[in-house]
Amino acid sequence: MNNKNILIGREREKAELQHCVDSDRSEFVIVYGRRRVGKTYLVDQFFHHQFDFAYTGGHRLSKAKQLRNFGKALKKYAQLERQPKFSDWDDAFDALEEYLETMPDDKRKVIFFDEMPWIDTPQSEFVDALEMFWNGWASRRSDIVFVASGSSTSWMVDKLVENQGGLHGRITSNIYVRPFTLHETEVFLAHRKASWDRYQILQAYMILGGIPFYYSLLNPKESLVQNVDRLFFRKNGELKTEFEELYHSLFSHTEKYTEIVKLLNDKREGLTRDEMLTATGMDSTVLTKVLRNLERCDFVIRYSQFGNKNKGAIYRLVDFYTLFYYRFVEGFNGQDEEWWSHNLQSRSVGAWQGFSFELVCLMHLRQMKRSLGIGGISTEASAWRYVPPKAAKSQEKGTQVDLLIDRADRVINLCEMKFSEHPYRISEDYEKLLRDRMETFRTQTKTTKSLVHTFVTTFGVADGMYRSIVNSEVTMDGLFES
Repeated sequence: MNNKNILIGREREKAELQHCVDSDRSEFVIVYGRRRVGKTYLVDQFFHHQFDFAYTGGHRLSKAKQLRNFGKALKKYAQLERQPKFSDWDDAFDALEEYLETMPDDKRKVIFFDEMPWIDTPQSEFVDALEMFWNGWASRRSDIVFVASGSSTSWMVDKLVENQGGLHGRITSNIYVRPFTLHETEVFLAHRKASWDRYQILQAYMILGGIPFYYSLLNPKESLVQNVDRLFFRKNGELKTEFEELYHSLFSHTEKYTEIVKLLNDKREGLTRDEMLTATGMDSTVLTKVLRNLERCDFVIRYSQFGNKNKGAIYRLVDFYTLFYYRFVEGFNGQDEEWWSHNLQSRSVGAWQGFSFELVCLMHLRQMKRSLGIGGISTEASAWRYVPPKAAKSQEKGTQVDLLIDRADRVINLCEMKFSEHPYRISEDYEKLLRDRMETFRTQTKTTKSLVHTFVTTFGVADGMYRSIVNSEVTMDGLFES
């Protein structure tokens, strides 16, 4: 098999698809997720491109052109002499039914509609026709596997998952395709013959996240730095113009989503929902929907504040491509096509690396727990902020813990995440800051649990006079665990 056609990871998704194939009923399966995450590739590879009917919606095509393309696909699969013409989607689905009824009753019939949101053009009445097809015909049989895929998460959720009409409760399998982990990214790059070490792969992840398509654009014979210059900073770089298409493909009313994304980008430590309402003046119901869809696409992560599960949750932007774009690509004047090579050691890049590494750690909490030997212990991850009362006369300063792990064995890990080219060295001032913060945390939360400092670093913590403050640690290798 060609290495490029190997399906990396996706074990849970493959198991769910296999369950649907082996089922004794008709199955309505939706496969959705972020643009470029590999939804179509997953379905194509799992079924080995062997569909009884497959149709892909066209981006920004009219209803008439969508129907024409549907007729073309039906001519191919049904082996018709002439391409049928349809006036509406009811006629198109009727023709699909007629074709499928000519197939043997004992055969499982697999139908794949890709980019379904694009098919639903204004006034197309596509969803109404789909409801009739499923409720009036397919669901009454036991031999149909209907797979619908699409990048527009808001459409897939609103029109299918949370449909309040004829498709309400009709989805039998809901498959959300997540970005790769560091481990899966490493395996993917190995299949592409990229002989990069984990430090370089980690840096790539901090730019591209776990999006397989982005890694397919890399030239394994070049260094990561050369690839970044080519993809982001050269004229017509393939990832230089990705941003607008990314959000337009995922969400309707894109401006609402980019407003929140931009706001969270500017507040790297994260914001609460109330803070976002105040900053934007957005309608509360609209903001709820926007945040929910951003979470569903893994663009935003929400985690509670320690001691308060239901109020004051912090939202952080965690889409690595978006963060890199806003920091370095947006507003780039295009004069220096090797900008990344020339600025890799700059202070701004260093600050970005530190912040981005924190997010990598947050997205690999399961791997962190396993590396710490607490994978089997019930835990809750949260953040904590302390803002001194305005009326306080003292010079008391506020403080924050970006990640703490509250364990069922009455231990709380206060996590420090540090990106460095070498083993991280703790200074006297930093050690004092950590001790003071721990004492503030204990005083303000009134916790009676044991507190330990956990460091998550690239190459470990260097030996030195102040290393004793570290109770446990995770290195970069721990984040790469499967």
